[in-house]
Amino acid sequence: MEFINNSWFQPPTLLLIGIPGLEAVQIWISIPLCVMYVIALLGNFTILFVIKTTFSLHEPQYIFLSMLAATDVGLSLSTLPTVLNVFLLNRREIEFHSCLTQMFFIHTFSSMESAILLAMAFDRFVAIRNPLHYTVVLTPPRITGMGLAALVRGVVLMAPLPILLKRLSFCKDVTLSHCYCYHPDVMKLACGPVRVNIIYGLFLVLCSFGVDFIFIVISYIVILRTVLGIASEDGQFKALNTCVSHIFTVCIFYMPLIMLALIHRFGTFTSPLLHVTMANLFLFLTPVLNPLIYSLKTKQIRTAVHKIFKGRKS
Repeated sequence: MEFINNSWFQPPTLLLIGIPGLEAVQIWISIPLCVMYVIALLGNFTILFVIKTTFSLHEPQYIFLSMLAATDVGLSLSTLPTVLNVFLLNRREIEFHSCLTQMFFIHTFSSMESAILLAMAFDRFVAIRNPLHYTVVLTPPRITGMGLAALVRGVVLMAPLPILLKRLSFCKDVTLSHCYCYHPDVMKLACGPVRVNIIYGLFLVLCSFGVDFIFIVISYIVILRTVLGIASEDGQFKALNTCVSHIFTVCIFYMPLIMLALIHRFGTFTSPLLHVTMANLFLFLTPVLNPLIYSLKTKQIRTAVHKIFKGRKS
């Protein structure tokens, strides 16, 4: 690296990190990581295939689920090269522009997933609040529009991130805190003024994840009030049971995301192991667990998967 006045504009490469203190056993850690990637990709591709080939699943609820599965596939593929390089091949270097590209895709798919979770909450809201108008409100063009809106919002909001980072000078340590590129992590390596980056990062969190989460909570408050107005306990249970999978998915997506954001903002004195653990939970938990949750909890998905595999055996 060429130094100019003890600084450089852009480092040619950055260094990723695995799990601090466990470098000697990273090759063994790569085994469960590979298993998790296989589960995530195979599970989500199965969800996509089952919904596409089963006509009875061509309903709004399952179309949104297919969008969620496609987003999880994109998120997994965005991180697969660097995670396996670090843990399996012990290759920690990543080219600076490749890092920015990976960062863009990770944040874009994360924003898309948040928007799709909001759309799924709206789906449950309409199904329980106004069941007679369900198919009238959630028409195919409207569902497509919601999916495109999630994509466009993610791209438009996240596109400035690499541009804002490229204008900075980097003169600190080039070692990142994770096995993938994350905006607050890369930003901390800069020695120039990062006020604009911090403000825009906060704007992104509030205007995408924050707004989505607030509307999801509002949707479930209204759903709960509607359910409590149902006369029979059996009716209340059936209505809430249709929301269980989505509630689990919201929790496993937002909880690590919130913790990771708090650690990066205020966790100066926290253990590096906590940083990496929360980052990996955010990275792996949702893509791995989503297909498992919906496959185990949704009878229609289980039945369709069973029919497909039974048909292939015969």
